Amino acid sequence: MQTCEDLKRKLVMKLPATCNSSALRSTRIVKCSSAVPATLQPSGSEKKIAAEVKKVSIVSLGCPKNVVDGEVMLGDLYRSGFQVVSEHEESDAIIVNTCGFVEDAKTESLEAIMAAASLNEDGKRRKVVVTGCLAQRYSEQLAKDLPEADLVVGFEQYSNLSTALRETLGMGDLDSNEYLKKSRVQVGDATVAFRPEWDRFRLTPKHTAYLRVAEGCNHACTFCAIPGFRGKFRSKPWASVLEEAKRLVESGVVELNLIAEDTNQYGMDRRDGKGLAELMRGLGQLEGLRWMRILYAYPSYFTEELVEEIATNPKVCKYLDMPLQHISNLTLLGMNRPTQDHTMKLLQRLREKIPDLALRTTFISGFPGETDEQHRELVKFVQEFRFERMGCFAYSEEDGTPAASYEGQIPQKMRERRRDEITMLQQRVGEQFAESLVGREVDVLVDGYNDDGCLIGRTQWDAPDVDPIVFLSDPVDPSLPPMEVGQIRRCKIDGNSLFDLEAHPVA
Repeated sequence: MQTCEDLKRKLVMKLPATCNSSALRSTRIVKCSSAVPATLQPSGSEKKIAAEVKKVSIVSLGCPKNVVDGEVMLGDLYRSGFQVVSEHEESDAIIVNTCGFVEDAKTESLEAIMAAASLNEDGKRRKVVVTGCLAQRYSEQLAKDLPEADLVVGFEQYSNLSTALRETLGMGDLDSNEYLKKSRVQVGDATVAFRPEWDRFRLTPKHTAYLRVAEGCNHACTFCAIPGFRGKFRSKPWASVLEEAKRLVESGVVELNLIAEDTNQYGMDRRDGKGLAELMRGLGQLEGLRWMRILYAYPSYFTEELVEEIATNPKVCKYLDMPLQHISNLTLLGMNRPTQDHTMKLLQRLREKIPDLALRTTFISGFPGETDEQHRELVKFVQEFRFERMGCFAYSEEDGTPAASYEGQIPQKMRERRRDEITMLQQRVGEQFAESLVGREVDVLVDGYNDDGCLIGRTQWDAPDVDPIVFLSDPVDPSLPPMEVGQIRRCKIDGNSLFDLEAHPVA
C-alpha cells in the first residue's frame, strides 16, 4: 500500500472543505420515505436523547460485513448516551469505517479520513475515529502517518468504543490529551468471538437487513489478504443466528441477506450436522420473512441438500453471489482456487437444478502471469456462459500475499484494459437479461425513493447496493392500493433502461 503521506500529498490540493465530498457520503443512509427522519432510527427500543449529549456520525465503506460492524458500534454508542446523526457537520465525532480489500478501496478509505478531518477547518474540533479493515490491518502506519486520526480501533476493541470515545471527547474521568497519548491505537486480535448483533443501529432501510452467519476465512487464495485481518473462519452459533433473525423480522425486516466470507461453509466447522441448508429451513419458518438471499458463496460446499433447499424453499431468492475470480486452469492454479472442471460442473448443476436462477460473480483481470491466451479464455467464458450479474477487478498486489511476489506481474494499464473489455461484454449481457424480463409479472420489493424522487424497488435477482433497480409507476388499475415502502408487490415489467427495469403493480 502506498504510504499515507504519499496519498496525503496527492490529495491535499483536491480535498473539499465541506462534507459534500463523495468520500463522506455514507451509501448506507437511505432515504426511504417521509416516515424516516434525517437522523437514523435505532432498530431496538427508543431512547430519549438529551439535548446536550455528544453526537456521532459514520462513513460506512466496503462490504456488508462492515455495515453490520458499523451498525453494532452505533448501537453501543446509542445505548451509552450518544446521539447518532447523518450530517457530519453536526457531529462531535466521525467514525470512518474503512475497507482494506484492494488498493482502490484503501485509497477511498484514506480519502474519507482526510475529508472528515478537513471539516475541522470550520473551527469545530470533531474527533476522527478510524475503524474497519484498514484500521485492523495498518493500525501503526495509520497512527504514524495520519495525526488527523484521533482513534484507530480494530475489531477486538469495538465493544470498548463507547468508553474510548467518551474519554477522547473529555466526557470521562481521564484527561483527554493524556488518554489519546496512551490509547490512540486500540486493535487486538483479528479472530474475535461473536457477540449479540440484533440490537444494532440500522443503516439499512427498515425492511431489509444483513444477517452475518459466519466470519473469517480459512482459504489460502494467493491474491487475498482477508484471512490475515478478518481472522479464522468461525460460524455464528445456531441459536444466535435464529434469535437475531427473529428479532430483525419482528422489527419489520422482510428481506434477510445472508453474509460471511464463505456463506455456504456455514456450520461445517461445528460438525453438528446443521449447515446452511438447515439454517435456511429454520429461517423460512419465521412469519413475516419473505425473502432471504445468499451472498459470498465459495465454489465448494454445495451439497445436494443445499442446492435442493435453494431450489424449493419459496423464501430463498433464486440468486447466488459466488466469486469465481477466473476460469483458466493455469490462472486458477496460481490463485489456489478450485479447478475449471469443478467450477463448470457446479455451474451446470446449479442452472439445471434451480429454475430461474440468477448468478452473480466477480473476476480478476491481470493476475500475475496471465497470458493473452488465458485472458481470451476468460473473455470467451463470459460471452458464452452469460452471468446475469458480474463484476470485474483489475488485480491488486496485496501486502503479505504470495501473488504479490510472483514473477510476471502485468502492467497496470494492461490489467485495466483487460478488466474494461470484460466489463463491456458483461454490460450487453446484463442489458439482454433485463430485456428478457419485459412483459413478465414478477415480485418487486419496494425500497423507497431515489434522489430524483422516483419510487424504486428490486426483484429477487437484485441484491441491495450492487445490482440494478426497478423504477415503479402508479397502479394502472385505480382499485389497487398505492405501493408502500417495504411491501413486496406483484408487478408487470413494462420496459428496461439498460440494466434497470420499469414496472407497475398488478392485482
